[in-house]
Amino acid sequence: MDHLESTLEEIRQGIEAANATRERALTLSREVIRFSANSTRATHREDFARAEELQAEAGARLAQMRTALVDYPGIYWTGYVQDAQREFAEACLTLALVRGEALPAPSDLQVENAPYLNALGEAAGELRRHFLDLLRRGNVLRAEEVLSLMDDIYDGLVVFDYPEAVTAGLRRTCDMVRGVLERSRGDLTAAIRQERLQEALRRVEEHTGG
Repeated sequence: MDHLESTLEEIRQGIEAANATRERALTLSREVIRFSANSTRATHREDFARAEELQAEAGARLAQMRTALVDYPGIYWTGYVQDAQREFAEACLTLALVRGEALPAPSDLQVENAPYLNALGEAAGELRRHFLDLLRRGNVLRAEEVLSLMDDIYDGLVVFDYPEAVTAGLRRTCDMVRGVLERSRGDLTAAIRQERLQEALRRVEEHTGG
C-alpha cells in the first residue's frame, strides 16, 4: 500500500508540473498572438519600426514557450501553441512582403512547417489590404507587382497536397488565398480601365484646349 501511495504521489506531482506548464504556455501563446496582431497592424500603418518592436516582444515569448515545453511534447503540439507560431510567422512574413524583403524561413523564425505554411497563406491575404492601399494611391504598377507576389505564394502553397492532419488546415488557407486573388484581379482590372479612361480624357482635354 505504501508503494501505491508513493507511486500515485509521484504521478500527481508530474501532472501538477504538466498542468502548471500548460497554464504558462497558454498565457504565453495569448501574448504572442496579441503582439503579433499588433505588429501586423503597425505594418499596415507603415510604422515598420513599431512592427519590428512588437515582433521582438512576440518572438521573446515564443522562445520562452519553446524552452518551457522541451519536456512536454504533448503540450507543444497542441493547437494554441501552433496557433501562436502561425500568428508570429504571419506578422514577420507580412512585414517582409510589404517591404519587398526576402522571406524568413521556418528555421529563422523557430516555428514548425505547418504553422509557417498557413502563415504564408494568411500573409498573402494580408497583402490584399496593402494592394488596395496602393490602388487608392494610384500606384497601379506596384499593385500589379504585389498581385504577382500573391499569385506566386498561392502557386507555391497548392503543391502541398497532404492530409489535413499534417498541414493543419492548409487547404482551407489556400481556398482563402484563391478567393482573395480573384477579387484582387477584378480590382486591378477595374483600376487599369479607370486609369486608361482618365488618360484618354486628359488627352481629349489637351487636344480641345489646344
